Amino acid sequence: MTTTEPTIDPAPDAPAVAATILGIESSCDETAAAVVVGAQSVLSSVVSSQVDLHARYGGVVPEIASRAHVELLTPVVAQAVVEAGIENDQIEAVAATTGPGLIGSLLVGVSAAKALALVWDVPFVSVNHLEAHLYASFLEEPDLEMPLVVLLVSGGHTMLVLMTGHGRYEVLGSTLDDAAGEAFDKVARYLGLGYPGGPAIDALAMEGDPEAIRFPRALQNDGLNFSFSGLKTAVVNHVRKNPDASTADVAASFQAAVVDVLVAKARTAAQDVGAKGLCLAGGVAANSQLRETLLDVCVSDGMRGFLPSRSMCTDNAAMVAAAGWWRLQSDGPAGLDTGANPSVGLP
Repeated sequence: MTTTEPTIDPAPDAPAVAATILGIESSCDETAAAVVVGAQSVLSSVVSSQVDLHARYGGVVPEIASRAHVELLTPVVAQAVVEAGIENDQIEAVAATTGPGLIGSLLVGVSAAKALALVWDVPFVSVNHLEAHLYASFLEEPDLEMPLVVLLVSGGHTMLVLMTGHGRYEVLGSTLDDAAGEAFDKVARYLGLGYPGGPAIDALAMEGDPEAIRFPRALQNDGLNFSFSGLKTAVVNHVRKNPDASTADVAASFQAAVVDVLVAKARTAAQDVGAKGLCLAGGVAANSQLRETLLDVCVSDGMRGFLPSRSMCTDNAAMVAAAGWWRLQSDGPAGLDTGANPSVGLP
């Protein structure tokens, strides 16, 4: 288990509570900027997707991603400021994702954020990408009660996080191999569904029978860690042995296996710690079946469930700005010598 520092309290040199923060996100293949006031009021959120650039390769190509960020970041930031209806001198801090992520992509966003902070003479705030995802729900539902269990599911991460307070986290479980989003992409690629795999499988699964094939549910009743590598292999082996199998049935059955494990473990975690609520976060949190199943479980257990809007599930800069606000209150500004860390975990 991983724990962090005590509950966040305002730092002596932190700006006023209603600080207007420009957030910048460039950890992977989304170039994003947003202006958020006080970690709650989103004045603007602009995301420029690189999906079309990477689709032909079946996944994100790091060099292409970083070059695209260089081209897109300045106009995206400018658009975010214009849409927010403010002037540059009204921005009180600049927050940027410093990790985890692709090192080349991270460096583009971090360098730009530090340059803007220097020019505007405002604090620079270092934000952990995983922590930012935890705050996506609070942007739309600031009154969420803690303790809270967050199921964070994305292309690079699958973990259960207990939030006992702002800045207080405990990782209850994580993936031992492939992340759920990675499994979606790999299975979709094998089935010839293209990239990104998550939305493609989600759409096709609606036409298939989720009970047609009983794929394995690895570790479903064994602790709170996850494993999806074996499931991916099971899909490949089934299709090889049954080349005439309905692709829609394969997609639906695969998705059902992933969702069953995710929800079962999230439910167990919430019950074990006495959580007052259960939230989704990360790109896979946009999956239709996962969202529906999780809410059904919450209703059945008499527990509050919250699903961020799909735009807040995928990488965006509003969540970075929100997390940055909290970090600014607790830690104060980050030094301009702060670098990017592609493999950092949850703080």
